[in-house]
Amino acid sequence: METKNGHNIIHKELLEACKKGDSRAQMEIYRLYYKPMYHVSLRILSDTMEAEDVMQEAFLVAFRNIRSIDLNISFGGWLKRIVVNRSLDALRRRKPQMELVPDYPDELLPDEGYMPDEGSIDDKVEKVRRALERLPEKYRLVLTLNLFEGYDHDEIGQILGVTASTSRAQLSRGKQKLLQLIS
Repeated sequence: METKNGHNIIHKELLEACKKGDSRAQMEIYRLYYKPMYHVSLRILSDTMEAEDVMQEAFLVAFRNIRSIDLNISFGGWLKRIVVNRSLDALRRRKPQMELVPDYPDELLPDEGYMPDEGSIDDKVEKVRRALERLPEKYRLVLTLNLFEGYDHDEIGQILGVTASTSRAQLSRGKQKLLQLIS
């Protein structure tokens, strides 16, 4: 059964219980949203341990502030925004370390191990994932936020502190660079 705006009544009941501090309801909400939120963070951070930490922290923030959420809006969208912002904060914290790594031309980068020829869909997906990890951060973030998370350029601009036109340009350049890395 669904409410008039498409939200599942069971989810709404769980969220109401969470507002009252019901730990079982919190665990059920966590179970429902854990994997998608983890993958949002992982796509931004490209680090499994850090993505896990960010996702856990995002749930703590969400449960701490759940009384302030209007249950007529999408809880998943609200939680995803927290995950994206926390992931970007984690990137900013590691920024000084990242700037110490020299930017080598692609042809000088070491081979990252065996990559099967064209092959199966899984092989192709793995090839794209590895290419995404090799993209410069500014391109990877815009590609991830636009293509995987569905944010438009105005939203990406707000999240990353750039203009919408910069977001569009980075998306275009990121796609070109990704195609180069894949081929």
